[in-house]
Amino acid sequence: MIFTTQDNRRGFSKFADGYQSPDQKNNSLKILVTGASGFIGSRLLKKLIKIKSEIPDTRDSKYTIRCLTRNRNTFGNPDMDKQDNPSRVEIVEGDLSNYEDCLKALKGVDVAFYLVHSMEGSSKNWKKFSEKEQETAENFAKAADKCGVKRIIYLGGLTHGKESELSQHMLSRKHVGDILKKSHAKVTIFRAAVILGSGGGSFEMLRYLVERLPLMICPKWVLTKCQPIFIDDVITYLSSSIEIPQTEGKAFDIGGPDILTYVEMMKIYAKILGKSINILIIPFLTPRLSSYWVDLVTPIKASLARPLIDSLKHEAVVKDDQIKKIIPIKLKSFEDSLRYCINEEDKYKRKKDKSLIKKERTSMSANYKILLISLFLLLAIGTTYYFLDDRVQFLQPFWLFIAAVWYLLIFVSIYFVRFGARLGALIAGILGWGSLVFWLLDNFHMVSGYSIIAERPSNNEIWRDIVGIIIASFTAISSHNIFHKIRLHG
Repeated sequence: MIFTTQDNRRGFSKFADGYQSPDQKNNSLKILVTGASGFIGSRLLKKLIKIKSEIPDTRDSKYTIRCLTRNRNTFGNPDMDKQDNPSRVEIVEGDLSNYEDCLKALKGVDVAFYLVHSMEGSSKNWKKFSEKEQETAENFAKAADKCGVKRIIYLGGLTHGKESELSQHMLSRKHVGDILKKSHAKVTIFRAAVILGSGGGSFEMLRYLVERLPLMICPKWVLTKCQPIFIDDVITYLSSSIEIPQTEGKAFDIGGPDILTYVEMMKIYAKILGKSINILIIPFLTPRLSSYWVDLVTPIKASLARPLIDSLKHEAVVKDDQIKKIIPIKLKSFEDSLRYCINEEDKYKRKKDKSLIKKERTSMSANYKILLISLFLLLAIGTTYYFLDDRVQFLQPFWLFIAAVWYLLIFVSIYFVRFGARLGALIAGILGWGSLVFWLLDNFHMVSGYSIIAERPSNNEIWRDIVGIIIASFTAISSHNIFHKIRLHG
């Protein structure tokens, strides 16, 4: 649920009844938000700024908000409204992996939100990432004790498996929580499964897969049950817990009202779009292969998709819902959450700075146009072999089969290029290079004096091949540019 202005005042007044501020002498509660430019942190910061502006001046305590960022010059989130601008908070520049920076960020802080996570990257480096995460958490916990931090609030992953059964990704999340609990601060841990929100990896992966694929080849992890939760509900839990003593020193499972498999999620999303999808489940499709597939058909990198997919292997269902009694909110259903995310995405696109849109269009549209035009031209040039070419070899079963595959790949490539998927650029690149080699070999007689593929082409056919070589070159170059530029920057 998203509180209105009056709801916020009433809700936080109710939550704070009988609660003594950690810093009554100064009449302030200093809050640190780490990861404030991320998917969760940026929304939490926006919520805290909103709450701060709505707390009456006569109230016993006020919020002072601080956030930690690696680079203050690039800090900020385009989602923020002008009244929620980061300039209204104290910004500290630093890196949590540096103990001195932790001390600087935590000095005078009463409540610290730990929202950093860095498991993205090659799976062979996950152990290194996990060790770095634990080292960062240890720095933070040690600095929190040194600075006398009263509370730490951490958002981890929802899983109930044994440590030996957990993926490296989920195991690291658990270890971070365990390390933070060793500090002298009262640590609150919220454990969530799939978090639904525009810009979040899990939602974006779901969205792109459903929107782009009429047929989905999926591994067996799509049958695992999980309890997705709406991003604003997560933010409400996090922000509300600041002044609720019953949440201190405890861990809570949080999830939405629906328990679903990933297959069911995809079908519900497809239903909202009015689209029919077919899903084929292949048991031997590994998380590694799945992540590469996601990388090719969505803008989400394989290095980000892999930990997301790994976490979906584990059943993530709320076992203890005591948080509902402590912070009673109306949780958004999965379908309502999706509809909200779709509307939010549309609003963001409309609000997006026009100059930024123009810049993006300028950098990518030229390559897209060149690639699409070159693919249609390849289609036209290839078709001439069946009404302008006199060589009967190309009517034999072998060459007809090659032609059928070639045509199919062109149509598949055009389909995915239109959606901005890297798979379209990859197939187009293969077509471009393959066609280029074919036409060069078809004119090999000009160098060696004899033909390799078929009979020597006529003069008109030679000119046709030369035009084809030029078009295929444009196809290969533009597809290469697109393949290496399409990415989701969350």
